[in-house]
Amino acid sequence: MDFTIRAASVEDCKDIARMILELSEYEKLGNIAKVTQKDLEQDGFSKNPFFHGIIAEVPEQHRTQEGHTKIGYALYFYSYSSCLGRSIYMEDLYVMPEFRGKGIGKALMSKVAQLGLAAGCHQLNFTVLDWNKSSLDFYFSHGCNDVTANMGYHYMSCHGEALERLAQP
Repeated sequence: MDFTIRAASVEDCKDIARMILELSEYEKLGNIAKVTQKDLEQDGFSKNPFFHGIIAEVPEQHRTQEGHTKIGYALYFYSYSSCLGRSIYMEDLYVMPEFRGKGIGKALMSKVAQLGLAAGCHQLNFTVLDWNKSSLDFYFSHGCNDVTANMGYHYMSCHGEALERLAQP
């Protein structure tokens, strides 16, 4: 199947927002996805963006029944490891279900890795839900490691009221 991988633009934010909701449904996260098209436009395409993105797109003849040609995306940002230095963090990797198994997810992840290496990064980090066996198998097949299993690290989060309380002096 023909597809292209390219840098996301502000014009892609409507489709990225749509796919974020699809990913949230797939991951059984309910209504946790609160990011809007406007948030994406502001946070990804301002003077100091909080994230970067890439888009997988198919030609018109392969568009979905709903008319979509933007069928996958990856969001990423640069971070820093006190042990290894520069890192790239892949926040999302998503391909619409009807387009999976065609090399699109691998191409998206490969592009994020290329961008990381070009920026001098020494590692690519991301999280995967523990029940998502197909994704775990996909990542393992491409040489990725489970840091929780191998090193005992746990990804932690503090948000909402807990974040507000933590911010108090």
